[in-house]
Amino acid sequence: MFKEFKEFAMRGNMLDMAVGIIIGAAFGAIVSSLVSDIIMPPIGLLLGDIDVTDLFVVLKQGATPGPYLTLAAAQQAGAVTLNYGVFVNRVVSFLIVAFAVFLLVKGMNRLRRKEETKPAEPPKPSQEVALLTEIRDALSRR
Repeated sequence: MFKEFKEFAMRGNMLDMAVGIIIGAAFGAIVSSLVSDIIMPPIGLLLGDIDVTDLFVVLKQGATPGPYLTLAAAQQAGAVTLNYGVFVNRVVSFLIVAFAVFLLVKGMNRLRRKEETKPAEPPKPSQEVALLTEIRDALSRR
């Protein structure tokens, strides 16, 4: 059973998938940083100098009553909040990842189409056909 599992795990597709998952996780971290550290601060500045992740609605006050200036303060007080700023960050991250995957798939499809449009080499004639061609050519030279 271990031998079968080893054969399964060492297949090319399995290794490719593992590499894809690892690179995908790293790419996800980069996109998350891009969104939270690069894209959202200017958007927050345009919205009135606020941190977009601190956009929330208090559904139920916590142990210490609000108003809460940040999401962390509301959570620390035990308030029940609807965190739509965090949701916006995640949606932007998703859209960036989805667009990157779209570009990757589009590029792969373009390469695949180029391979399909290449003219195929004509098949080599069989030995019999080659021999008959030689005989025909020899007879025509006489």
